[in-house]
This record gives sequence, C-alpha cells and structure tokens, in this order.
Amino acid sequence: MVEMSPHGGRSADPSGRIGIGLELDNTHLKILEVLRENGRISVAALAERVGISRANAYTRFEALRADGAIKRFTAEIDHVRAGLGITALVFVTVRQQMWKQFRAELARMPEVEYCAITTGQHDAMIQVRMADVAAVHRLVTERMANIPAVKATETVFILDEVLRRPYVLPTDRDGGRDAGRTGRRPAAPEPAEVPLGKMRFVGAAEGRAALRKEGG
Repeated sequence: MVEMSPHGGRSADPSGRIGIGLELDNTHLKILEVLRENGRISVAALAERVGISRANAYTRFEALRADGAIKRFTAEIDHVRAGLGITALVFVTVRQQMWKQFRAELARMPEVEYCAITTGQHDAMIQVRMADVAAVHRLVTERMANIPAVKATETVFILDEVLRRPYVLPTDRDGGRDAGRTGRRPAAPEPAEVPLGKMRFVGAAEGRAALRKEGG
C-alpha cells in the first residue's frame, strides 16, 4: 500500500500533518499487524481482515497517519539481488567535541543504511551494505578513518541475518492484546536504575572467565 483513498486508489500526501494525540486501541493495533504483513492491502481487504467497516478502516488508517504512528510506506528489497550481498556493522568512537561534523559526514555516505548512538565502549553503530568485503574495507579505512571526528572504528561482518521484522507491536507480547483494549497507549517500561556513565558491554571471553570463577 503506497497511499490509500476510500475507494482503494492513491491519494496525495497532505502536507503539514502533525500528531493528533491518538490513543491506540486494539483495533488500531490490529490494523498495524495487517499492514506489517502487506503494506499494499486495499481498504476493503484491510477492513475485512480487521473485522470493521470499510469507512471505519479508512478513518482509522488516516488517523494513524495523521498522528504519526504510521510515518511512511516503503519497499523492502532483497539486498543480495540488488548487488549488496555484504552487510557489516561499524562501531565508531567519536571525538566528543565533533559530533556535529560526524553527523554531517555520515549523511553524505549513501552506503550507510542505519546509524544509532549507543552506550558502552563505542559511541555509534553504523550498518552498511556493500558489494564485497573490499568495498567495506575501503569505506572504513579510506573514508571513515579520514573523518577528523572519528577517533577509532571496529568492523564486524554479519554472516547471516536470522530475523528481521518491519516493526514490533505491544500485541506481539503476552498480554499485549489486553493492554490494547484499554484505549490508551501502552505504558512505557520503567527505566533500569543504572548510573549514567557506568554502563558497559561485557565481552564474551570476560563473561566466561567470571562464570568460571563463580562456578569454581
């Protein structure tokens, strides 16, 4: 589904959409479940799958878009068929006074599929898709290494993408459907009480050594 109209056709994307404070109920979540399976489904088929009228399905779909719960529609491709058979994660340590430059330089790299600021040993995780290992090597050693904001990098190649979901929903968890019936947004989990600046990842070897000490 690229865009939908009450008659199942395409409609222009209205500009200036802002969040409307929509409270997601179980029907909204069911619509999102169906769209996750088939984003090009027609309004009529969506209504039938969810068990509501066509007009109700269209109204709720438009409300999800207006609220920002649905951000956009896009295509999911087979990266191997597209010639990008190598996927790698590049963990980056950034010079703390140069975050603005780091973000600007990263935006100019079309190979970067995803970037997240992280806690732990590194500052950011970047996912790239390339044609071969040599291309990844050139990207990291010739381009990223020459960015003044980048202090260090560590590259990990992905051998197999075992699971990839378009998105997850509260209804995917046990008890999620009950939460959806309340007519309110699911409550966010309480944050763990971990002092800032004291979070780190434990390496596998280090963790095994600790377990051996405890077991011995």
